[in-house]
Amino acid sequence: MAAPTLSQEMLNYFLQLSDAEKKSVLELVKTFLNSRKNEFTPQTPEDYNQELERADAEIEAGDFIPHEEVMKRYLKS
Repeated sequence: MAAPTLSQEMLNYFLQLSDAEKKSVLELVKTFLNSRKNEFTPQTPEDYNQELERADAEIEAGDFIPHEEVMKRYLKS
């Protein structure tokens, strides 16, 4: 008798789970796939420019930590 494939083995175990456990496993698989998709998707120039604009807006709104403050915090630790 041939050994089950990895997919068959996963399905066999998956079918033994409760509905709550199945939902947890499904979310885990989705997380894996979504992170993989984001890793290999190059950033478009438009996305990059939007990111820069958001950062500039945060700086203009005063939502930043000056370099001196960062250095003070760093040197304390």
